[in-house]
Amino acid sequence: MEALASFKREINSPKKIFITTHVKPDADALGSSLGLASYLLKKGHEVTVVTPTDYPSFLNWMKGNEDVLDFSNPTQTELATKKLNEADVIFCLDFSCLSRVNELGELIRKSSAYTVNIDHHQDPEDFADYRVWSTEAAATCELVYEMIVQLGDEKLLDKDIAECLYAGIMTDTGGFRHPNTTKNVHLVVAELLDLGADSSQIANWIYDSNSVNRLKFIGFAISRRLVVHEDLHMAYFAISKKDLKKYQSRTGDTEGLVNYALSLDGIKLAALFSEREDGVKISFRSSSEVAVNKFAADYFDGGGHKNASGGKSTTSLKETVERFESLVEKHQDELFRVAPATVD
Repeated sequence: MEALASFKREINSPKKIFITTHVKPDADALGSSLGLASYLLKKGHEVTVVTPTDYPSFLNWMKGNEDVLDFSNPTQTELATKKLNEADVIFCLDFSCLSRVNELGELIRKSSAYTVNIDHHQDPEDFADYRVWSTEAAATCELVYEMIVQLGDEKLLDKDIAECLYAGIMTDTGGFRHPNTTKNVHLVVAELLDLGADSSQIANWIYDSNSVNRLKFIGFAISRRLVVHEDLHMAYFAISKKDLKKYQSRTGDTEGLVNYALSLDGIKLAALFSEREDGVKISFRSSSEVAVNKFAADYFDGGGHKNASGGKSTTSLKETVERFESLVEKHQDELFRVAPATVD
């Protein structure tokens, strides 16, 4: 209660506020950041949203997008750093460790500003003065909504904020299909819809804004880069830098590709390996009974949620995939163990 009271004091008078989120922000990361920013602006604060990198163009519709600073853009780095150094309060959204924001992490660590972490990932680093954290939440957007209500400021919520928050909840639940789609998710979403969030339009902006190149890339990936091991209940895509260049891939073009592998009948573990300049980026997805976050943390310097995690590798694409196949085969009994049913 003392921590909550201290947090309320920090934001109840006008402050210079800096908001950031993780590398390559998704809808939950950007939606929670911009939704929170709009709320804080209404409370009279000076607010700056800074992302460590760029993000997909299908998120550009969000209110406040035009004012976001990209720290990785050389023309915006200096201003973003200045805003961070001047901040009274720093909000860190949708990440649990400062390493998830690249160079911004150490700048935040050295800052004397009051720091707030709002997140739903496991194993949080202890870097914040105040934390709104729950692994039971489906999305950081869900936590932002509940925080605003807890502060007694639900009257400040509006259609623009609601749409940002709805987008994050929708995507982090896989369109309300994943096991994290709880009763509370539906209750929060109902309130956001009452505020004017247009569910159909948001789904259109996020899921139906493909370029021709992206559709061709998805077709190519499914027909030429999908590997299925039915005996291991596993499937994956291995995408090279050459593949990405051929289809002029942009940020966000590989989003959701791994789900096609998981959608196959009998598949319990899916992965997407994307070769980048600095190594191989990995996305893992799994069925409800398979805890892929531990696998990602143990072997690929990653982590995340039980059924949706990420990782990385500094070896070649070929070596990374071979290691993945070997590890799945070696640990399949542990990975795919299903708990026995309980008897009442």
